[in-house]
Amino acid sequence: MALFPSFHRDTFARHRLPPESDWPTFLFDLLELKFPPQLNCAQRLLDDALEQIDTSKVAVIWKDGVWSYAKLAAETNRICHALLELEVEPGNRVLLRGNNSPLTFAAWLAIVKIGAIAVCAMPMLRSGELGQIVEKANISLALCETDLGEELSRVESTALKKIVTYGGGGELEKRMAGKSTDFAAVRTSQDDVCVIAFTSGTTGQPKATMHFHRDVMAMCETFARHMIPADSSSIFTGTPPIAFTFGLGALLVFPLYFRAAIALPEASTPVALANAIQKFGATHIWTSPTAYKAMVAITPECDFSTIQICVSAGEMLSAAVSDLWFAKTGIRLIDGIGGTEMMHIFISACGSDIRVGSTGRPVPGYIATLFDKFHCEIHGAGTGLLGVRGPTGCRYLDDPRQKQYVVEGWNMTGDIYRRDEDGYYWFVARADDMIVSSGYNIAGPEVETALLLHPMVQECAVIGWPNAERGQIVKAFVVLKNPNLGDKILAKSLQDHVKATLAPYKYPRDLVFVAELPKTATGKLLRNALRPERH
Repeated sequence: MALFPSFHRDTFARHRLPPESDWPTFLFDLLELKFPPQLNCAQRLLDDALEQIDTSKVAVIWKDGVWSYAKLAAETNRICHALLELEVEPGNRVLLRGNNSPLTFAAWLAIVKIGAIAVCAMPMLRSGELGQIVEKANISLALCETDLGEELSRVESTALKKIVTYGGGGELEKRMAGKSTDFAAVRTSQDDVCVIAFTSGTTGQPKATMHFHRDVMAMCETFARHMIPADSSSIFTGTPPIAFTFGLGALLVFPLYFRAAIALPEASTPVALANAIQKFGATHIWTSPTAYKAMVAITPECDFSTIQICVSAGEMLSAAVSDLWFAKTGIRLIDGIGGTEMMHIFISACGSDIRVGSTGRPVPGYIATLFDKFHCEIHGAGTGLLGVRGPTGCRYLDDPRQKQYVVEGWNMTGDIYRRDEDGYYWFVARADDMIVSSGYNIAGPEVETALLLHPMVQECAVIGWPNAERGQIVKAFVVLKNPNLGDKILAKSLQDHVKATLAPYKYPRDLVFVAELPKTATGKLLRNALRPERH
């Protein structure tokens, strides 16, 4: 499909899209997906809202205060002027690193509104991981929450020229002071990149997915519009950071699309989320199965009577957790599978269409199918590799793995699913060695690389291990250079080493010392021999 002309002055992203021959087949059959050539999603989400609702309506509420829609728009526009003062041009990539907060949300909206590209980084990432993002996206400016600045300052990159802190009276607030609260959205094409979202591959090398302004609106007009009953009286809350595209939709884009309110927990924990539901009367909840299970234990002390919709994603939702939550709250969890490459959820079910244990059926606007190992389509009921098409899809930034994810126009998610006679999809397993723990995707080889940096480690192998609380945990099998030194103290030291090298959630929660690793005759590691079914 031919792209509309770009309005970006910095053409970095447009020139690094994969060849269109390697793109997935896009579908725009729904009337609501027929967007105009010129489209700025920040304008649609925020500026248009000001013309449709009472601007004094609550937009964001948290423990320290409330921002109305008028306030959110004013602060967003002040940041727009500050970014122009920092010489940010349309098409420039701006790193945004902060916890979910009103100012983080305003910064994201401002980056997009001036025609730049938002590149969000999770607060837990370490300098090495942040450096890969900076280099891959060629980022010269970062907006970073003040308390998170130390790790970012350690990034060694010739690309990153300036770090502007915010929160607690940082440099950004100083630049915002006195700026106009009016700002007209910069013209952008519906096909201009506005988000670069990073996802970890099985090799541990980051993959950058590029999404257009129309992609942001497409996730609203598909999953949000058709699967999430909501309106301007709704109050959204949850735990995922907006650095995850799941969190970006759940806690920023979708609430603004519905002209609803966003209630922020004090922390990304089940207890904090439960407290936020009670305190703010939240109606729409977004978190992982692990968190729902944990909240069940505290429901006797919590008033969850305001809850209307609960969405679960990030890891497999078991029938046991679904039933547990339903028994305690009377609310059936909406399951879904999405992905950074696809922007948001593309298979799900809601209301009476939910079948416990099943992920659901393709969301309106998407189609799905299954393939055998020879990439021959499986018709009717069967089990195979999941392929998806819709209005969103994979476009990696300058990455040969594009050809692996997109095959003959299908987005191949790397998941094995079973489809029943009624067209419902049931998760079977991941087709690769990605470990999914409490909603986080963790590449085993990346953890292995970190362990091998320790001077006492000779070899290691990392796999996912079943865990009732987290779905999976990271388990490491370690061969020491001196096998006589393996003890609990050293195991703890190795775990701390990984925490200091990578984002802490990636560390091996179970670490065992072994004399040797199983290998083939040619020396290749036999991961399958380590898996629990072999023990």
